[in-house]
Amino acid sequence: MGNSFGCSASGERLVSAARDGDFVEAKMLLDCNPCLAKYSTFGGLNSPLHFASAKGHNEIVALLLENGADVNSRNYCGQTALMQACRYGHWEVVQTLLLFRCNVIRADYLSGRTALHFAAVNGHVRCMRLVVADFVPSAPFESVNDRTISDRSDGTSSTKTKQEHSALSKFVNKAADGGITALHMAALNGYFDCVQLLLDLRANVLAATFHYGTSMDLIGAGSTPLHYAACGGNLKCCQILLARGASRLSLNCSGWLPLDVARMWGRHWLEPLLIPTSELPIPIFPPSNYLSLPLMSVLNIARDCGLQFSATATDDAEICAVCLERACTVAAEGCEHELCVRCALYLCSTSNFPSESSIPPGSIPCPLCRHGIVSFTKLPGSSTKEIKLPLSLSFCTPCILHPREQQDTSEAATRSPDMRKNRVASVSSDMFCPITCSPFPSVVIPLCTCNEGPCPNFDSGERDPDEDSPNRSQSGEEKVEGVRLGKTTCSSMFWGRRSCSRENQCNAEINA
Repeated sequence: MGNSFGCSASGERLVSAARDGDFVEAKMLLDCNPCLAKYSTFGGLNSPLHFASAKGHNEIVALLLENGADVNSRNYCGQTALMQACRYGHWEVVQTLLLFRCNVIRADYLSGRTALHFAAVNGHVRCMRLVVADFVPSAPFESVNDRTISDRSDGTSSTKTKQEHSALSKFVNKAADGGITALHMAALNGYFDCVQLLLDLRANVLAATFHYGTSMDLIGAGSTPLHYAACGGNLKCCQILLARGASRLSLNCSGWLPLDVARMWGRHWLEPLLIPTSELPIPIFPPSNYLSLPLMSVLNIARDCGLQFSATATDDAEICAVCLERACTVAAEGCEHELCVRCALYLCSTSNFPSESSIPPGSIPCPLCRHGIVSFTKLPGSSTKEIKLPLSLSFCTPCILHPREQQDTSEAATRSPDMRKNRVASVSSDMFCPITCSPFPSVVIPLCTCNEGPCPNFDSGERDPDEDSPNRSQSGEEKVEGVRLGKTTCSSMFWGRRSCSRENQCNAEINA
């Protein structure tokens, strides 16, 4: 797309402008040739949208999308602009991509990671909150502390079965290569806010990685998030996992307990907590501060009304009391205070209100009266500027190939309009593919996302041959303690290093 000889030079200029944040240059090029928005580089197949999203240039992202850029375009590794924005934590870009109805379910070619995995591995909790916005209905939040004890057991229960069939549970618990979930990633790197949000979004605390081994053998195949948290060394992550039903007695395929993993990686401060006979009190954790129940409702309104070009207030319209610039287009349910859609969306995307307050968990305090807002409604007479995309961009290729799921989608479209209210999740569980959305077998080529130099050599010959055993000598622990006490942000903890060069080829263009 857009790679003919006639537009190659102009396309490279647009790529440079998107990378450097030169809005004037980008607008001039797109005014002369709007087709340049679909340009992609010859090496990594990165589009200008990938560059602008990775660098956080939100205005250029909106400009490219308005000029016809494919919001779901993939690079050589199958990564979308949403994945790049989540990788680097640019939540405003994520917000813009969601307004243009990007596909959050898509997974990359190499490892089957979704945008939620990219956000979790780097601790970008705001991006995670936005990515799951279409899955969390605007309804009163049921605290995870009210779940039955049967959810914490290995047996089947009606509550657990119901959660497994929900669209939210399927998305949050989607496993990448080796069975790695977003909860494994956040627990390993010690991002407590991400772990807490994922658990409140019904992440499976007992999910185990697959039994076939890759470089996950450093922790052990078949490990639970508690094993990964023990390796990461974050005390609060271990505590909340135990509070939400994790077991100290879970054995991975190597026969290791979470306690054994903590000892192997030198996390000795976790031993009193992870000992199977531990009697240490586990604190009760309130719901996450990053829950945002009204986000889905205001996001749908913003898609209809438009956000980038909200009309200014006229003499007959009420002016937003927050920005004092735009006309009010939404009203908060309950207190009925009116705001413009831009301020309401910004409020829902950035709020980090303590859960111990008097407002219901997951609600957002009204900026005018501090009343807890659970959802927003569109004011009558608000202008409509719906962003329409081709139908083919709404689903990944394998979803279109399943006749049963196409039939379910068509039947859902003929249902009553009451199904489209804010209090019903806008994403159906039938939209999920039974196979990984990838044209290649995702287990063939593992993945590493090291962006800051080469991967640490965990397989070096200097390692003690007995260090993989929980009963290795103290000298072996001291030998590797310098490496293991560092923050384990390298993705070689999840996948092998064979494909480092493949993904670095794509990332080198962006980081040039």
